[in-house]
Amino acid sequence: QLPLVESGGGSVQPGGSLRLTCAASGYLLNIFNIGWFRQAPGKEREGGSCIAYGGNINYNNAVRGRFTISRDLANHTVILQMNNLKPEDTAVYYCALTLCREGDQTIEPRVDFHSWGPGTQVTVSS
Repeated sequence: QLPLVESGGGSVQPGGSLRLTCAASGYLLNIFNIGWFRQAPGKEREGGSCIAYGGNINYNNAVRGRFTISRDLANHTVILQMNNLKPEDTAVYYCALTLCREGDQTIEPRVDFHSWGPGTQVTVSS
């Protein structure tokens, strides 16, 4: 059983919205920080947002102001609300355990996290 499973992707036109869900096993959200990452064809995987178990939230410049990360501890989920989507947001989106320290300039997965899920495809095109 994977610790984190993504869902909610789809196809939208530019300017549209999507809501992604990361379902976590057990009480991971109470102990670990969770981040959303994405990988477009031919590109490196990049971290876009993260939420720490203590509440700190970070975004990278590409998504800040358009994406909102939140968590629902009762349902063991982390939500990524994506608004004003652009074609360059097209990618497979993954969630993973991260560091998510206040002031971090980049969002990176934990070096000991290897249990990547299948991800969920987001396609933005007209």
